[in-house]
Amino acid sequence: MLISKLVQKTNSRFHSIDDDFDCPVLPGLPDDVAKYCLALVPRSYFPTMGGVSRRWRSFIKSKEFITVRKLSGLVEEWIYVLTMDTKGDGTHWEVLDCLRNKQAVLPQMPAPVKAGFGVVVLNGKLIVMAGYSMVDGVGSVSSDVYQYDSCLNSWSKISNMNMPRYDFACAEVNGMVYAVGGYGVNGDSLSCAEMYNPETDKWSLIESLRRPRWGCFACGFEGKLYVMGGRSSFTIGNSRFVDVYDPKEQSWREMKNGCVMVTAHAVVGKKLFCMEWKNQRKLTIFNPEDGSWKMVGVPIAGSSRVGFRFGIIEDKLLLFSLEEEQGGFNTLLYDPNASPGSEWQTSKIKPSGLCLSCVTIKA
Repeated sequence: MLISKLVQKTNSRFHSIDDDFDCPVLPGLPDDVAKYCLALVPRSYFPTMGGVSRRWRSFIKSKEFITVRKLSGLVEEWIYVLTMDTKGDGTHWEVLDCLRNKQAVLPQMPAPVKAGFGVVVLNGKLIVMAGYSMVDGVGSVSSDVYQYDSCLNSWSKISNMNMPRYDFACAEVNGMVYAVGGYGVNGDSLSCAEMYNPETDKWSLIESLRRPRWGCFACGFEGKLYVMGGRSSFTIGNSRFVDVYDPKEQSWREMKNGCVMVTAHAVVGKKLFCMEWKNQRKLTIFNPEDGSWKMVGVPIAGSSRVGFRFGIIEDKLLLFSLEEEQGGFNTLLYDPNASPGSEWQTSKIKPSGLCLSCVTIKA
């Protein structure tokens, strides 16, 4: 209540000065102190705060705001899930506020959800990239990129990618977004790769892969980009090669120790967790320090044919069931740091429908 009154009072005061960027963040306080005060406000108030003035809105949507929140130890972890309605009539993004177990639906994205799109989290924002759509029987490949600001609860369009693509790999590394491979406009497999710089809002082409690759996935480890799985025109069946891009050297190298066909993946701590198509009852865990893999069995929960989508919460792995059971879509939780025998639990975190994609945003 006190915060709400403060926002209303400050809103009225700023309105009289016509949202001038030259005005102080909070009258009577140095800007660094004022910014710290704003960072202390609970996350649920951020969209309202963004309407106080252009100065507040600019700060709340900035990377600096997230940094101040982190330094203050007040970052909140929320899960964002793209779900399909239970009757299969449509899709929507929803947020699972794990602190209070509340659920809310995000505003509709400015463009329809496509197939084969990419999703990355960057500076407290959800970035949805490219993909394939079918309209009136005509298919098209997109290069559009949309950004959801989790602090302001709003979508905006950012710069298009250089190459329209779908079924590609993408990941964030060192504050940059990378998109690699996939299929192009004419259905041709791609070897090209590009990088997005949020500071300039531009995509730049980087060195291409040595061979085309599609249906693959990517993740970042210790400042490097790892591209795994999928298929390549230079291999029979699915590729076991791991392509590693070093941004400092601006070059690729290869490893021959990857997964075959991955249906879900997530990075928890310093390890990669995968679910392979051929075995939906085992987690495959990759340690980039020594390039090793190990497997962990998944406990039976309902049908033995159940597949999963992955999510992350508090350095634990969430496994969202792809088959509806009694009580909805069940969720398993795997804690890699738990004592032996107690790694697996059930979780109360459940999306309203079938999970198509899941990311965690800390802000």
